[in-house]
Amino acid sequence: MDIAGLQKTTLLDFPGQVACTVFLAGCNLRCPFCHNASLVLPQRQVSPVMSREELLAFLKTRRGKLDGVCITGGEPTLHRDLPELLREIRALGFLTKLDTNGTRPDVLKSLMTAGLLDYVAMDIKNSPSRYRETCGGMEVLPQVRESAKLLMTGAVAYEFRTTVYHPGHTPDALREIGQWLQGAKQYHLQHFVDSGDLIGRQMRPLTDEEMEALRSAVLPYIPNTTIRGR
Repeated sequence: MDIAGLQKTTLLDFPGQVACTVFLAGCNLRCPFCHNASLVLPQRQVSPVMSREELLAFLKTRRGKLDGVCITGGEPTLHRDLPELLREIRALGFLTKLDTNGTRPDVLKSLMTAGLLDYVAMDIKNSPSRYRETCGGMEVLPQVRESAKLLMTGAVAYEFRTTVYHPGHTPDALREIGQWLQGAKQYHLQHFVDSGDLIGRQMRPLTDEEMEALRSAVLPYIPNTTIRGR
């Protein structure tokens, strides 16, 4: 496994923990609003910044300074050696967080059953009726539903999150998400940010008023819904 990026310290990516964030390249979706196109599209992928061995060597120097490690992407569950990496990270004494799009529920279940995860952040791309278009035409809703149901058993601390943008997300779509995920422990609406490294075009962030309208549509179903970022 080659590491496509490393943020050495973050106070935001792993709730309640001082962590580093490890970026793995490759994804099975083509969401137009994705701000990490260089991690997703093969023709744009950058050279690896370090090997797994180099990452572990770095982590050894951070014991006592970091609490956890966030594994993100791309889509980390595509990597066959992800379980081994998580075991090695935990053996060094770190907590582990996984960011995932939820399209590989079998892998997620295996990692949870093996006790390799302390926290999972799962992306909810859009309402079920708009899921395929928001994923770039990929039909993955059945797998995503299975992963969401798995997390909502509460076996591992988790959150759901949706990056929202115009024209992709509306109050009606968010109401549908709320009905789907009713009872979820945490749900976050994230501002879309144009990083300059997008897959799609013709999108814009929502205004504060538009964001609040989306939140209001979800609140009757998921009271603990927040707005993140700007």
